[in-house]
Amino acid sequence: MKYEIQTYTLCDSWGNTLLDENGAPVIFDTYEAAQAELDDHLADLAHAVENGYMDSYDPEDYRIVEVAI
Repeated sequence: MKYEIQTYTLCDSWGNTLLDENGAPVIFDTYEAAQAELDDHLADLAHAVENGYMDSYDPEDYRIVEVAI
């Protein structure tokens, strides 16, 4: 199984918005790898909020889903 991190978009849908350096969606080999990346991303967002770079964020706007490749 492969996994991706999805974000809830302004268009009321979910989509993979995590892209690699070539603009391709990032896909993880394990759920644990995707969770570690998401944890890091949420920590970065929390840091940005704490330091005034962002107003807020909602961790519920992110999820990990299984994808068929």
